[in-house]
Amino acid sequence: MDASDQSKLSLTERRKETTRLEISHRAAELFSDAQAESVTADSIAKASGVGLRTFYRYFRTKEDAIAPLLENGVGDWLNLIESTPASVSIGVTLEQAARRSFTELRTSTENVALVRRLLRVVVHDPALLNVWLRVVNDTEIKLISVLETRMRPGTDPLEIQLFAVAANTAQRMAISAWVHGAKPESAENEPVDIAVRCLRILTAGLDTDAHA
Repeated sequence: MDASDQSKLSLTERRKETTRLEISHRAAELFSDAQAESVTADSIAKASGVGLRTFYRYFRTKEDAIAPLLENGVGDWLNLIESTPASVSIGVTLEQAARRSFTELRTSTENVALVRRLLRVVVHDPALLNVWLRVVNDTEIKLISVLETRMRPGTDPLEIQLFAVAANTAQRMAISAWVHGAKPESAENEPVDIAVRCLRILTAGLDTDAHA
């Protein structure tokens, strides 16, 4: 949940969201530092300073607890797209959001380092991977809604969906490159450049000048 959404919440809801994120952070730390099978809902609850019943009020399974931390970064990226002036073309909007999100990624510290460690573990555990893929899928659905408000009235819904798929896939591939930390042999292998390259390739047949 991003800052603008958080400001609209009641005090009780903000406390619940704070608790939810705290549990998510502790879960990410445990999954990053130990074998997934050795992490339990009870160990996450204890690390978070809450009871097991409280844990299950927020999350259905131990793996679900990593979702809020992963969703936070996604929410920031969607906000960058949504806050870009409508006069800016959709192609430029998506590229600018990709560049800004990875620039901010490089300047962030604790949370970003934790997300990177977590995603390195996620790919090796099917249950954790399912949570990450669900976050990716939910992002695509949210992105479609954001793009619907930015593209000119009457735009083919299929085209909007294609833009969402292209942007989401490009960002996911760039995140994968960042997570696994391969040393780039050229600037084109930097995560942000991977995102932009993928965007341009995947939207080559679309009207990237389209805007509201």
